[in-house]
Amino acid sequence: AGLNGISTLYEENCTLVFTLPTTRIGWYYVIALQIEDYYDSSSPAPMSSVPIQFLFYAYSSSSSCTTRPQIIGERPNRACIGTPINVTLTERVIAQSFCSGANISNYVTSSPIGMRHSTVVSQGGGLYVMTLTWTPTDNQYGPQGFCAGAVDSSNLQSDAWCITYLVGFDSPNLIRATVVQGTASPIGTIFSNHSIFSIQATRDVHRPTRNGTYVKFMDATTNTSVQTFDAGWQSNILYTGNTIIIITNYTWIPGRRYYVLFDSGVASGVEFCGPESAPITDSTFWAFNIWDPGVSSTTTTTTTPPTTGTVTTRPLSTTTVNTLLTTTGLHVTSTNVIITTTTESTTTSTTTSSNI
Repeated sequence: AGLNGISTLYEENCTLVFTLPTTRIGWYYVIALQIEDYYDSSSPAPMSSVPIQFLFYAYSSSSSCTTRPQIIGERPNRACIGTPINVTLTERVIAQSFCSGANISNYVTSSPIGMRHSTVVSQGGGLYVMTLTWTPTDNQYGPQGFCAGAVDSSNLQSDAWCITYLVGFDSPNLIRATVVQGTASPIGTIFSNHSIFSIQATRDVHRPTRNGTYVKFMDATTNTSVQTFDAGWQSNILYTGNTIIIITNYTWIPGRRYYVLFDSGVASGVEFCGPESAPITDSTFWAFNIWDPGVSSTTTTTTTPPTTGTVTTRPLSTTTVNTLLTTTGLHVTSTNVIITTTTESTTTSTTTSSNI
């Protein structure tokens, strides 16, 4: 059977939407599409034309729950990942099951040649993980696609989740904040009105190609976001060379500790789909403290009464030149013992200082 009359094709993003009738359970549906690429809307003939076919099977779910599972990361859908040749990569595909008693039993996948999939492992809380392992070769240079759909034990399937591996290219990964290298600023203790932050990447960076790619400033006390910015479009995030500059508008709470998190792709390259930086979820990757002017300390130093003693130093040498030996420049030395008497005195003081 075909999908005429029960489907809608959205040409601008090549999306086909349909709902199969319940009277046709057990039927197969065939879809044939022709993907054509035109120079512009006035071009009479396509530059390329590629046929594509789909086969769907209609079945009835064994559960009353109709909420389909969802693939939630670690990478977002449509991510572009730079992948060096002959370097093994590992990627986790995480799915969430929402139906009570259901589990993710399988992933339907389309993979590059040579990619290996692990068994599906439960992480608890309805989360299930499949691990991908792949070492791309020279003849796989360029974009290589991977797509997956999670299938639960009630035969409900998630939407497709796809990423592109850009083989032979590097992603501009963010560099961990350190005092010595100075790759991020500021770190340590800052004032509550500080507003300009910057971090460097391993290569030149550009704005991500999709919206919904966030930078989050987190309060370490509550682990909640106090400032969230979309790197895809917000103008207070600037890209220059290999540096990302973030301008905030927030009064930091004195005495608090904050840290910064980054979604996948906050830093992107320009080749093909734009190889993107890995997500940063580690609260120690870039953290800073806020100076509290209300905190001070008092230090009291107490000393013992002064004492007097005689100290005999080791023998000291004084040197004089023997003028009779001018041809060799040799020296004759005479040694005298010097006796020194030293009186030490100490005082008692109280010092009050404010710590920054």
